[in-house]
Amino acid sequence: MVDNNTGMLAVGVDAAPGALHAARWAAREAVRRHRGLRLVHATDERSLHYPRGLPVGDDLLEVVRMRGHRLLRAARDAVREVAPELPVELVLSREAPGEVLLDESKAAPLLVLGTPGLRPLARVFAGSLSIALSAHAACPVALVRGHAGDDEPPSEGPVVVGVDGSSSSEEAVAIAFEEASWRDVPLMAVHAWDDAFLSAVFEETHWTPDEAAVEARESEVLAERLAGWQEKFPEVAVERVITRGRPSAALLDVADRAQLLVVGSRGRGGFSGLLLGSTSQGVMSYALCPVLVARHRR
Repeated sequence: MVDNNTGMLAVGVDAAPGALHAARWAAREAVRRHRGLRLVHATDERSLHYPRGLPVGDDLLEVVRMRGHRLLRAARDAVREVAPELPVELVLSREAPGEVLLDESKAAPLLVLGTPGLRPLARVFAGSLSIALSAHAACPVALVRGHAGDDEPPSEGPVVVGVDGSSSSEEAVAIAFEEASWRDVPLMAVHAWDDAFLSAVFEETHWTPDEAAVEARESEVLAERLAGWQEKFPEVAVERVITRGRPSAALLDVADRAQLLVVGSRGRGGFSGLLLGSTSQGVMSYALCPVLVARHRR
């Protein structure tokens, strides 16, 4: 079972429009979990300098802090729109955002971050801070994309989870079942059996795999990965999706119809805990629904 402590959910607040979407989404999640909410803004005053390294004057520092308070109050107002009775704490830090949010993740059951909104004809990449926190936070990290105008992130549709058999995806499966149960929606478990490595092997050897046999084998593997969790969450209806193709493409294909996409922080590659997997980075940048990156609690 996922080990969530009794702490409040933490939300990173900045000047981007997506921050308010993230605050409202986090408020609904806090209500669902019977938790409070911490709205966190970091001014990073150590990086503020006049040209040629002259120290920053007190007046400028006061302006920066006033701006931080204003952003926090705006986020608190956004939270009250959807959860008027929710306990909310405002946190203004003078440290670097990455350091502050990593520290918050040590006590929070979930860290929520806003990511850039949609642009005409394209989806935009998640910011470097979001990627870094998703790779190193001590708790799961939810990335909520800013949507156009007053549109909120989707609140209907299934929960989708990527399953590749790694220990990271095992954590993702655990979280996904829990999220689907809380929401009372179905779970779609997606497994893509063909990656770039296999494609390269097929091209070099001129060998074509028996797709029916491979899919039957992968279906058995996926069933084994889900079996224990289906017993723990019998109320969750599960749809299994086995497909040939790149995992990120397979997940994005179904995520556009989902309300939440859950992925592991690492795939089957090495360097666990140091980098974020390529599949996770891909869906973080392109998924329209919120993306929850599973992290093992330290």
